[in-house]
Amino acid sequence: MSEKKLTIVVLISGSGSNLQVLIDQMLAGTLPIEIAAVISNRGDAAGLKRAETAGIKTLVVDNKAYPDRQSYDVELQKNIDSFNPQLVVLAGFMRILTEDFVNHYTNRMLNIHPSLLPNYRGLNTHQRAIDDGAEIHGVSVHFVTPELDGGPVIAQSQVDVASDDTTQSLAAKVQAKEHILYPRVIKWIAEQRLKITNGELFFDNQKLNAPILD
Repeated sequence: MSEKKLTIVVLISGSGSNLQVLIDQMLAGTLPIEIAAVISNRGDAAGLKRAETAGIKTLVVDNKAYPDRQSYDVELQKNIDSFNPQLVVLAGFMRILTEDFVNHYTNRMLNIHPSLLPNYRGLNTHQRAIDDGAEIHGVSVHFVTPELDGGPVIAQSQVDVASDDTTQSLAAKVQAKEHILYPRVIKWIAEQRLKITNGELFFDNQKLNAPILD
């Protein structure tokens, strides 16, 4: 396994709770990454302060300053590429990305989604699970492709849905799992245990036919 740190850029839109876990583990030396920059589409994203506190460079590329998604993504890509990241990590980045942008980062962009994909792609996943009477819910980490929440799923973690769960209580359960699963998957990539070739996932040189269940 390589001891070299994986250079990443993290994209956020909000509080950055998953970002904080990555920062904490990076600083503790338990996650072999170097966060080169944190970029947000919102200047008021609380996650920017988390990064600044840790001495990580921050940038705001405000989507409201651009006339369309295409022109925004061109500028965002330019800013990301200035840091030469090996991996782009979406951590609550609330933007639908253009196909050209996604294809530029093929096999180099990771997302965490609060559902057991392919169930509940898109938004409001917790309420949709409750409305459906789902007994099991959870979180998925996947590589990003142009299809919304449709890229190869690497790993998932499940939570039980209680009869009295609300959107908030279920979200809290799922977020606790996110904070364990996301750094774990990123560590696998950093240690070169997890690889993707021609859209197929390999873990410890064995082809993954189904997501790893945490």
